[in-house]
Amino acid sequence: MLNNAKWISHPVDMGFECPVFKKNFSLSKPVKRATLDITARGCYYAELNGKRIGDFILAPGATSLERIQLQTYDITDMLSKENTISVSLSKGWFRGRINWRGNEYYGHMPEAFIAEARIEYEDGTSELIVTDESWLSASSKLRFSDFYDGDIYDATYEESYGPCKVQDYDKKCIVPQQGEKITEQERISPMEIFTTPKGETVIDFGQNLTGYFEIALNAKAGDTVSFSFAEVLDKEGNFYTENYRTAKAQFEYVCRDGYQVYKPYLSFWGFRYIRVNSFPDVLSKSSVTAIVVHSDMKRTGYLESSNPLLNQLFKNIVWGQKGNFLDIPTDCPQRDERMGWTGDAEVFCKTASYNFDVERFFDKWLTDLMIDQRPDGMIPNVIPQYWSDEWSRAAWGDAATVCPWQMYVTYGNREILERQFPSMCKYVEYIGNHTDDEYLWTGFDHFGDWLGIDAPAGSYKGASDTDFIASVFYSYATSLVIKAGKALNKDVREYEELYSKIVDKTRKTFTEYKTQTECVIALYFDIATDKAAVAKQLADMIKSNGTKLTTGFVGTPFLLHALSQNGYTDLAYGLLLQEEFPSWLYSVKQGATTIWEHWDGKNDKGEFWSKDMNSFNHYAYGSVADWVYEVGCGITPASPGFEKIVIAPHPTDKLGMLSARIDTKQGTVSSKWYHFEGKVRYEITTPCDNTIIIIDGKEYTVNKGTHIF
Repeated sequence: MLNNAKWISHPVDMGFECPVFKKNFSLSKPVKRATLDITARGCYYAELNGKRIGDFILAPGATSLERIQLQTYDITDMLSKENTISVSLSKGWFRGRINWRGNEYYGHMPEAFIAEARIEYEDGTSELIVTDESWLSASSKLRFSDFYDGDIYDATYEESYGPCKVQDYDKKCIVPQQGEKITEQERISPMEIFTTPKGETVIDFGQNLTGYFEIALNAKAGDTVSFSFAEVLDKEGNFYTENYRTAKAQFEYVCRDGYQVYKPYLSFWGFRYIRVNSFPDVLSKSSVTAIVVHSDMKRTGYLESSNPLLNQLFKNIVWGQKGNFLDIPTDCPQRDERMGWTGDAEVFCKTASYNFDVERFFDKWLTDLMIDQRPDGMIPNVIPQYWSDEWSRAAWGDAATVCPWQMYVTYGNREILERQFPSMCKYVEYIGNHTDDEYLWTGFDHFGDWLGIDAPAGSYKGASDTDFIASVFYSYATSLVIKAGKALNKDVREYEELYSKIVDKTRKTFTEYKTQTECVIALYFDIATDKAAVAKQLADMIKSNGTKLTTGFVGTPFLLHALSQNGYTDLAYGLLLQEEFPSWLYSVKQGATTIWEHWDGKNDKGEFWSKDMNSFNHYAYGSVADWVYEVGCGITPASPGFEKIVIAPHPTDKLGMLSARIDTKQGTVSSKWYHFEGKVRYEITTPCDNTIIIIDGKEYTVNKGTHIF
């Protein structure tokens, strides 16, 4: 693989200017087949004879520093007698400002690429076109490019080509493409173009999204298009960017003469609004089109109800996933972060696997998690590890156990579970070796119930005991190692004994639960010895708070499950359908089109929660959708990969109708209930023989097909 090719770069470090490389070659015989193998340290954009090669946006993606994915493209139909191949590079994830260590994260290694085109002729001979000293390089028209700060493109810039530089970079890090490619998914026209109270021109696309845009205009050489990006407007209706923190999130385009169409190719933004700082042509809705990009995942899950606000929430959850599944499960796509946060992935991976086919997506990301895991078992907070971490945090590092297990449950993927099992064990062992109290996890600065409503003044952490949270998740991680080990026919008696001791000591040490989140995790993870009493305590807390939650990142994903598992399904529905702050529907009523990082990212007075930690596209709280799939509509895999399914819907008089559909590996399973002539009508479709349990507890064994009750 690439045996004859060499890594090449521009001869000098160009900062944030983007180099471009080219190679001319001729073909004298009819071509049977031609392919291009290519990858880069940085992100590349390749063209052959002026046309884009492939549709992989921001290739080769984000991976651990120990490996780089290789892409292979069929270029047969793109060839002619005389050919020019060109490749542009940006720093991307490799050396961009996205790495908090700066652009020396991998050491002083300029961005570079390596490629090999194999031409197979009809007469049986072949020829290789490889990267080597013969390629030419130049500073490109893309004068600046950075994920956080944006692009400057000068269409009038004259590229002056000279020699390239061969770099002695190792090829052993190159691996075949493992994850889903990032592609353009849909195009959105402006909903409105308006003038703000400050007199600024703003384009509203009506949807918070991740991607870029395409402009079309007539201009003179030297005219400039300048854009800035935002998710929300302030309370006066003005353009607001403070929550982007240090990310400039801008775009500048220096025009050439005449009519021109342009779209970025090595950057992405998170935005709903574009402020037009300058536009030399008449601005209309046809002048600018938003282009949505995300990992190329197939949609598999659908939710619908009789409540319009709830339906908007379902849409917001899907858009939050699309906006943040950009090769890695980012926390947010807009500010100076965009990291593959383990905690967000851990709480959302079940919902993610129902909404979309994310098997390949997580296969790749979990490989990087395993690679970046330290020898002592520590899991970095973000994967790939672009930030420096000293220790694992409870409920964040647990992505090492939760995500592989969920991929097994949803897809029956034994290979992922088998590969990740040593990593799962190492993580549990890490906890046991890094605690002040044996069989508990204490003495560490954890994130706690991050962004819980009950947080003390000036704190991002909820009021819940972080040692209790950590100890409970210690038991959870151990329980998943046991489940995985049994699924893989491994001896897990040592972990069963460990689990028993963790639970026992946690119960004896933490005998009272002060917060909603403490009650939730005590119930959901089987720590509470008197579940009925704790469930009543939780229910009373919620009711006395006006049927409102106080939970953060740790408690929220399990809140409705803890209630419904203990006889309070009606109260769970009350929380789901609550419209006042704090609630899922509160942001919907505030006009949200994605999931917010904070329950009150923007309040009903138009005031913002904070400037520095306030994303409006942050999917973690969208994890509530797995309760709607599994409890509201009752679709639960009874064996890995949905080979067996239990369908036990839970209707409520708070809704007229609720339905769910999941396209599983076995086929489509759907569950719909609605009120009809004073009764509840159930319409259930199953792809295989299964058990259906109606709310009265009566079980029905049914065959493949659609059944009505």
